[in-house]
Amino acid sequence: MKEWFDANDVREARERIRPWVRETPLEQSIYLDYADRNYQFKLESQQVGKSFKFRGALNTISQLSESERRHGVGTVSTGNHGVAVAIAARLLGIQDCSVVVPLGTPHAKTDRIRFYGARSMMLGADYDDALTLGLNYIDRSEMFYVDPYEHDPRIYAGQGTIGLEIMEQNPDVDTIVVPIGGGGLCTGIAVAAKSIKPDVRIIGVQTAACPAMVASIEDGTCYNRFPTEGDTVCEAIVGGVGEIAFEMLPNLIDDIVVVSEKSIRSAFKFMIEREQLSVEAGSAMVVAAVREFPERVGGKNVALVISGGNLDINILTSVLQEDFDD
Repeated sequence: MKEWFDANDVREARERIRPWVRETPLEQSIYLDYADRNYQFKLESQQVGKSFKFRGALNTISQLSESERRHGVGTVSTGNHGVAVAIAARLLGIQDCSVVVPLGTPHAKTDRIRFYGARSMMLGADYDDALTLGLNYIDRSEMFYVDPYEHDPRIYAGQGTIGLEIMEQNPDVDTIVVPIGGGGLCTGIAVAAKSIKPDVRIIGVQTAACPAMVASIEDGTCYNRFPTEGDTVCEAIVGGVGEIAFEMLPNLIDDIVVVSEKSIRSAFKFMIEREQLSVEAGSAMVVAAVREFPERVGGKNVALVISGGNLDINILTSVLQEDFDD
């Protein structure tokens, strides 16, 4: 296994981004109660830009050369990474920033991209189309491409700072449950947390609509593009996996739980109505895993990483009108 980054890179990232990044709360769940387990939410939904993505984007952009900064930065995103890049570019004084998103990206995300001074461009029917068109545009514009999760270890190290915070906020945490999209968040947290507590369990969660990491591990192939089956509320956590995650995560993770669309929607409604926390639907995957598979997730002191809080009002309205048998 190639070691693309390690815990020292995560610690250096933490010092680098500390002036701008919030140490988000690790907040006790009121209503999750299974077999006397203690559940706490790591609320990256309260991070700058309402997403964990700010950490990795800031760590990457802050290390660019003066020449790279002068040419500007660009990225392709389903929303949260784009918001993060826009904020980081503005904070670091980079004048030219472009974010390409697929058609239908929630206004909550595109509005924020524009608010922070970046150019928001809707190209392509889905993420794959947007990526092809966006990379072409960024290359022609001679911008630095801020990779969301595939090949840049600086992104992973930035996301990993969450793992350091969790273990410092509650050293008794024995299990961390993390959503998996491209895999950068889970890989970074695993490297950081296990450097402090080697026996801490890392449980990844994927939606049944797009279990790209599960398929990649099972087949021994890095599926950097993976089809989504049917409609899903997890628009920010679908697609393929990153090369770094594919190479590192199988040796770090203890289990990956795949949850149904119905259980995610139910967990999303639970978080809004019962816990009264503003989270985006994809973040509710970790809560769905605990509610659907409490014994498999296990642990006594469990941290659930709530990765984002950029709500899609249409999804919210729809889910709140649904009845679930739980």
